[in-house]
Amino acid sequence: KAVVSTQSTGNINQRSMSGRRDTEMAVGCYQPNFLCIDGELPQGDVAAFRKSLWVEHMGEMCEEFENPGSIDCMRKVNELAASNWEKYVADEFEEPLQGHLLPYPIQIEQDGTVNALEGFESFPDTSASVLGCKSSVLVEKLTT
Repeated sequence: KAVVSTQSTGNINQRSMSGRRDTEMAVGCYQPNFLCIDGELPQGDVAAFRKSLWVEHMGEMCEEFENPGSIDCMRKVNELAASNWEKYVADEFEEPLQGHLLPYPIQIEQDGTVNALEGFESFPDTSASVLGCKSSVLVEKLTT
């Protein structure tokens, strides 16, 4: 069983959201000599690269991050992101964010409807719409 790691950027700031001054990137990594065998996750350079990026963005290395496909890992990432969001949108600065991770400020309903978080129709400190807008050039499924 092969493990493929995809790392990408997605910045939420005025420079990125204006669509004129920033680009995003993604990289896929594969190490054929380090595969999942008998449920053991590979520990090669790709795994080390992922972990170093996670430490940078999460501000710590947690036991939950050892298995990135686990529910515990997902819960920990969501917990860190939610904590950072509360600090980021607070009226008063009390403590710095832990790492660089923020959640995308949307709420997805049970029926799949996507809405902006209440009070955050635009990204904080910008006029960029959280939900984007229809493009006259791109196909309808994409937003700009």
